[in-house]
Amino acid sequence: MTAPGTALERPPSADRRTRAAPLAVVGTPGDRRVTLFGDALRARGLPEPLVVPWRDVLAGTGFRIPERACVRIDSPGEDPAADELLRGPGAPTRVGGGASWHTAFVRGLERVQRAVARTPGARLLGDVDEIAVMFDKRRSHARLLGAGVPVPPALPAPITGYSHLRDLMARSGWNRVFVKPAHGSSASGIVALQVQAARIHAVSSVELVRPRPEAAGRIRPELHNSLRVRAYTDEADVAMIVDALAPDGLHVERWFPKASVDGRVFDLRVVVVGGRPTHAVVRASRGPMTNLHLGGTRGDLDQVRARLGAAGWEQAMRTCEQAAACFPGSVMVGVDLMVGIGWRRFAVAEVNAFGDLLPGLTGLPESGAAGLDCHATQVAHLLTLRSAA
Repeated sequence: MTAPGTALERPPSADRRTRAAPLAVVGTPGDRRVTLFGDALRARGLPEPLVVPWRDVLAGTGFRIPERACVRIDSPGEDPAADELLRGPGAPTRVGGGASWHTAFVRGLERVQRAVARTPGARLLGDVDEIAVMFDKRRSHARLLGAGVPVPPALPAPITGYSHLRDLMARSGWNRVFVKPAHGSSASGIVALQVQAARIHAVSSVELVRPRPEAAGRIRPELHNSLRVRAYTDEADVAMIVDALAPDGLHVERWFPKASVDGRVFDLRVVVVGGRPTHAVVRASRGPMTNLHLGGTRGDLDQVRARLGAAGWEQAMRTCEQAAACFPGSVMVGVDLMVGIGWRRFAVAEVNAFGDLLPGLTGLPESGAAGLDCHATQVAHLLTLRSAA
């Protein structure tokens, strides 16, 4: 890991040479991510970025990239218009449409790449191909595995439905798996499935809306995202959910038993900027899903570090560095790192292209980003790159 005293800590006066070139963000106007990035720029005496709306990019309408601009690509966020362009019409809360979403999203990334390429002096701050891979859990898992990054083993794809899933689980001798939509995010559609003899127990944020009895067999069930995590014990319900998710592609991993603190299992979201881990948050939960928006809580990072010890923490951060190194063209990635029971094993659950939405979280003391939040750290890194150019 990099020692303190890096360019991230330079005072604003050191940035004067870098202020001429404009900044642009492909995002959703008014979205928290865009706002936080703009706040970080203003704190360094830099102007607000030009926001290129995702809805314009996805619709293929004219959008402008300023000459000599550094262009950051951010998440489409929760813009209903962008969601409709990505997945087609329907309730924004619905689960599914991931394959269509990914196809439209990659097409949008390519439009941005072409626009930047034809704009004099403009350059992208991230690699669009890497972003596309990170939004395909199967490809991302394969890339990490090929690089020797520890990841849970996965079932071979494609998985056509619930019966096929159960058959593959039986052949592998697995009775606990995480079923993940290949192109999902924020735990949308994830099912933590346990099978013991004839008993089924599945935990998911999916709300299953069953078809009416008179329509059974003619109308597919509806799946919606919910902030309330549910437990399903009726195999027919679990089969409906998995069968509804399968056409968009599934990635299924063997359940990795996670360590716990104060009676809650946890994982770490580690933000890696410029190849170094700069921020970390403990996400703890009494259930298998630790996402903060699903009821997970921020745990005590100092407690986790003390339990791991200096060598264990160094190994954890090195694992995150290795995962981020699989995406060398990405200035920032968010790595979801699992710590195994016994506190000696680690596995990467996800690598997130837009994994920096952690307001108020300041940098690790040894990272060179102490006192800076995730967006301020990225702005400082950007200014360092622009000074060196």
